This record gives sequence, C-alpha cells and structure tokens, in this order.
Amino acid sequence: MSKTAYIFPGQGSQTVGMGKDLFDNFAAAREVFEAADDALGFSLSDMCFAGDEADLQLTANTQPAILTASVAAYLRLVPKECLRNGCRGP
Repeated sequence: MSKTAYIFPGQGSQTVGMGKDLFDNFAAAREVFEAADDALGFSLSDMCFAGDEADLQLTANTQPAILTASVAAYLRLVPKECLRNGCRGP
C-alpha cells in the first residue's frame, strides 16, 4: 500500500502575493481565505495578496497567513468530498 504525504512551508517562506492565484481560480481557496478573514477580524487576504512585506513578516500575521495559504493549496489537491468521505487524494 502506498501512502501520500503533504509537506507545507513554514515561517520564513511567506511572501506578498502568496495564495492569490489560488484565491482567484478556486472557490475552495476563496472560502478558506474568507473564513480566515472572518475568524481573525481583519483582511488576511489583503495582507497576503497586496500588503506590506514588513507586516506579513510579523509572527502574529505570518503564522495564520502560511496556514491559510497551505490549507487553500491542500484543498485544491484534495476535494472536500474526500475529506468527508475518506477518498484518496491525487
């Protein structure tokens, strides 16, 4: 039996513009960024897509930004139906 592992980036990999292509092209990614915006009480999306690099590098912003972009990318690969029903990813 083969298994698939997903590896996500950590702090230090953040960059302004990250996740924008996913947000623009995939509904699931938009939902992830919108949920993060709502949960945080500010537009993490704006910070990720066109914000100030110095603000994005603050740990309080970096951690949710990287997590949000990673979840958006993961959901691009593994549909929500698979998460609910246990089907395998790509």
